[in-house]
Amino acid sequence: MRLTLMDTAATEAAGAALGSVLPRSLVVYLHGELGAGKTTLVRGMLKALGHPGRVPSPTYTLVEPYELGGRELQHLDLYRVADPEELEFLGVREMEGVVLIEWPERGEHFLPAPDMRCRLSVVPEGRGLEIEGVTERGRGVCQAWAQALGGKT
Repeated sequence: MRLTLMDTAATEAAGAALGSVLPRSLVVYLHGELGAGKTTLVRGMLKALGHPGRVPSPTYTLVEPYELGGRELQHLDLYRVADPEELEFLGVREMEGVVLIEWPERGEHFLPAPDMRCRLSVVPEGRGLEIEGVTERGRGVCQAWAQALGGKT
């Protein structure tokens, strides 16, 4: 599925739609350059799941954990990871629930395999979003997400 997201509100709305179909367990790789909207997409999802507060980028903390509606979520940002082996100490492979990983290419070989990939990019119209289901579960979430977005592809 490919979408054009006109602004921050549209990116958050796309994240909210993902939140509405999110299973209890899913690994999502979030690809995109700086400023492409990865954290904004996550912010929309977390707000839709009932998170009342700020949603910071975990650039410096590496991991921001959340528990919403009986669901565990881990939001990781690997932009500043100097050595992927650092991820072993965080126990990334053992994380349960929903694991959202920004900059996954910086943690290759130390991350759980993705169920789904989201690629965000800066385009003249705003932001581009491309989603791909990698596993059967991921493909199911992609289909449900597309329906929650009203079938816009």
